[in-house]
Amino acid sequence: MNICHVNLARGFSGGESQTILLIKEHLRLGYHVNVVAKKNSPFSNACKALECSVIEVSHYLTGHSKDAASNMQVMHVHEGQAIYWALIQKLIFGTPYIVTRRIDNKFKDKWISSLAYRQASNIVCVSHAVENIVSRQFPDARTNVVNDSPVAYPIDEHALAALQSKYKDKFIVIQAAKLYKHKGFDITIAAAKRLRKQTDIHFCLLGDGPELHYLEAQADGALNVEFVGRQNDMGTWFALADIVVLPSHTEGMGSVLLEATLAGTPVIGSRAGGIPDAIHEEVNGLLVDIAEPEQLANAILRIKTDTTLQRKIAQQAPSFIDGFSIQHAANRYAHIYTEL
Repeated sequence: MNICHVNLARGFSGGESQTILLIKEHLRLGYHVNVVAKKNSPFSNACKALECSVIEVSHYLTGHSKDAASNMQVMHVHEGQAIYWALIQKLIFGTPYIVTRRIDNKFKDKWISSLAYRQASNIVCVSHAVENIVSRQFPDARTNVVNDSPVAYPIDEHALAALQSKYKDKFIVIQAAKLYKHKGFDITIAAAKRLRKQTDIHFCLLGDGPELHYLEAQADGALNVEFVGRQNDMGTWFALADIVVLPSHTEGMGSVLLEATLAGTPVIGSRAGGIPDAIHEEVNGLLVDIAEPEQLANAILRIKTDTTLQRKIAQQAPSFIDGFSIQHAANRYAHIYTEL
């Protein structure tokens, strides 16, 4: 099978990790893979380390040629700018494209955005919540749900030992994401303040982003909250953590919850967007209502103190996460590609 993946992201976040994961699986399956990427982007550099052809472009208006997707059965679009590149490529050369939609936001009121999604042969959604939004906006669109897959991260045993020494006798709760407003770090901090008398519970907030100063001000005086910045060794942090939380206000899927589950760490998330696809109640963690720090604090205490629940999660989470494997996702995508 011949696939052209298109991702023009400037940075590198969850969507790019998912794209790389799928590309690696396609290469393992023997697919011929082309990648169209933003010039000099972290995503482009990551793809260059793989056994695939990389075409770098500076803008979605550039880089169009018959060779760019020659002999490709389909272009697979992975982010917002990439869909415009694929639209132009299709209009000129006729190659069909599908889109993976990862966010649960409403669509922009732009004619070109509407045209690009209407021209897609399939809009693949990472959660049922995203599919509901797509179906309301484009009722005639062909849609499927293919959930994100967890990335398995290595553990640095020396770094883990150092962290365990630093946080000796602490029950560690982490949240790992870009410091964006919608990620709900404010809810985590509010929950931490409610738990400040539980002196063994410590919150480590991983990530950087535009909300840092606001969140630091909110956490002022909360000695159980620590901002540790962006961390690249997530396997080590998952191994350290007793719980991973994601109390987002909006969320397409929340792949960090899947990654934590794969690492054997219980999770707590809000009922925002696609998070209920990633958490089954008392199977791999607990769900709380959106913007409810009291519920989050109570859920943290429940997992900390309820040994029966701990055993239940430990027993059931492994089989639950198997359904999100990249092999399963690639198989779903293969059916979508062949049905075009």
